[in-house]
Amino acid sequence: MKTNCLIVDDEPLARELMRSHIQKLDNFEIVAECSDAMKALEALRNHKVDLMFMDIQMPQITGIEFLKTLKHPPQVIITTAYREYALEGFELDVVDYLLKPITFKRFLKSVNKYFLVSFDSFGSVENYSPANNNVEAFIYVKENKKVLKLHLNDILYIEGLSEYVKIHTPEKRIVTKTSMTSMEEKLQDNDFVRIHKSYIVSLRKIEAFTSSSIEIEGKELPIGRSFKNKVAQVLHVGNSVMAN
Repeated sequence: MKTNCLIVDDEPLARELMRSHIQKLDNFEIVAECSDAMKALEALRNHKVDLMFMDIQMPQITGIEFLKTLKHPPQVIITTAYREYALEGFELDVVDYLLKPITFKRFLKSVNKYFLVSFDSFGSVENYSPANNNVEAFIYVKENKKVLKLHLNDILYIEGLSEYVKIHTPEKRIVTKTSMTSMEEKLQDNDFVRIHKSYIVSLRKIEAFTSSSIEIEGKELPIGRSFKNKVAQVLHVGNSVMAN
């Protein structure tokens, strides 16, 4: 699932820096860049915007004034060189308040906060897949009333339990309310494959396999008949290998 972003800043260099930060995140997409609030209003009308990065000091109308005019604003992260507007910004329920110059580390902290603030609208699981290989991909998982950060590399396999799924890691088991189909969609581009109506496995954790099962940490998981062709393709083996 993509997070659609809008950048609103009258400084070209500031927009360029924010663009650079956002482009490091695979599941974030910039739908528009604007130099003032009037252009931002037009962009909000023409695009679905999930998250707006907005400067305060702009021509015609300030970012704070603009935000007050919006009946249904997207989530907002303020980007500014002026510390004195922080209180007013937070009173408008902004996600975060970033002071320029904005480092990628501080930007990433705001992104994490955005996911936590918006979690109820996403459901039980939301994925985050940075394009930067130095930042490990992870998902947020809701268990009971707590939101857990789970690195994808820690997941062994996922087991379907009716309206819930159980995520198996070497250290723990996490049960969250979501569907296997939803999990499959969120993980399909991150080296995971569904092998059975009740199992999704990490390709990196597979230790051995036969025509009917996959072994992960000594646990044999069945390969469903209707999934054999897909599993064979993902494992780069011929269909004859998976045949009974």
